[in-house]
Amino acid sequence: MQQTPKRWASGILKRTKSTFEVTGLENIPTGPVLFISNHEGNFDIPALFTYIPKPFGFISKIEVKKIPLIAKWMTEMNCIFLDRTDRRSAYESINETVKQLRTGHSILMFPEGTRNKGNGLGEFKSGFVRIAKDAGIPIVPIVIQGTSNIMEKNNNKIPATKVQISILPSYSV
Repeated sequence: MQQTPKRWASGILKRTKSTFEVTGLENIPTGPVLFISNHEGNFDIPALFTYIPKPFGFISKIEVKKIPLIAKWMTEMNCIFLDRTDRRSAYESINETVKQLRTGHSILMFPEGTRNKGNGLGEFKSGFVRIAKDAGIPIVPIVIQGTSNIMEKNNNKIPATKVQISILPSYSV
């Protein structure tokens, strides 16, 4: 299930001619985890698909569901779609995420809720703590630095840049 997205992501990253340094892979435990990461730019998801060896789905804004091929692929990967304008939908998304984690699927979420475009870390929404606690699984924090330099900070031009992905030690709540 993950091979096609990994090939797609890796191909996109190669075209940027950027370099990626990944540290902390030893911090990823076995079993399902909730990955949480800052959300710097459009290249975060391809970078994480390429460099995180554990299969995962992710939480995405519901607008992505309008893109037929991508929506089908994301559904197959156990991604969860979130309508940020509807509190009831957000609650249902939390429950669906807990369910996916309890059945053994790892999930990635960006608690900032949107890309910060390299303008500093945004405020984290607290829902990720409840998700991990209710599912009884560890949280694995990830820090991404540099993906916004690939596109967002360059008027959508794509220069080669250096990206750092740091996987921090997991913890339980």
